[in-house]
Amino acid sequence: MTMPPRAAAIEAVPEWFPLRPFNFDVSFNQRTFGPQARVIAVQTGLTALRYGLLEIRTIYQYYSHHTPNFVTDQHSLFVNPRWNNFIDVLDFPKAYPINRAIRHVLFGPLEDRAVPYVGALIGGTIPGRDADSPGYLYGGQVGVRFPVARGFSVDMGAQYSRFEIDFKGKSDVSQQWLFTIGVRF
Repeated sequence: MTMPPRAAAIEAVPEWFPLRPFNFDVSFNQRTFGPQARVIAVQTGLTALRYGLLEIRTIYQYYSHHTPNFVTDQHSLFVNPRWNNFIDVLDFPKAYPINRAIRHVLFGPLEDRAVPYVGALIGGTIPGRDADSPGYLYGGQVGVRFPVARGFSVDMGAQYSRFEIDFKGKSDVSQQWLFTIGVRF
């Protein structure tokens, strides 16, 4: 008895810890509170679930700023749900789809390899409301991933977040813009 040929799946299948789950990013940022300075931060994360064009990442970020006047260290842990290739929603009109025009303008000759994404950030920081308690973190991001080779890609993004932070005995909400360039394995 012969087996039927493999059929292509119509529905996406949840993929736990996919092939490229780890990422490393170097972040350049400027803050509006605690402390007002430009710094370099490092973050690492992993992709916990991929389902079609959606993925959920978990990210740990360490921020450290040392000067003669103060020392501050901050740890953030957050969940990052992302929608990959969100531009493809604009796949109309048939003659010249809007998404192809946007991809051509933004990515030029790499338009077919680029994976643009939009995402949310939800998590917490330590120190938060005071020196020993956590605070909340939320925000959003937009970026693009360029697959370079099997299992390796370059990721560039911009993210905005608001979070509680304790700095020099005072607690407040900080706003942060982060521009990241990193690699994913």
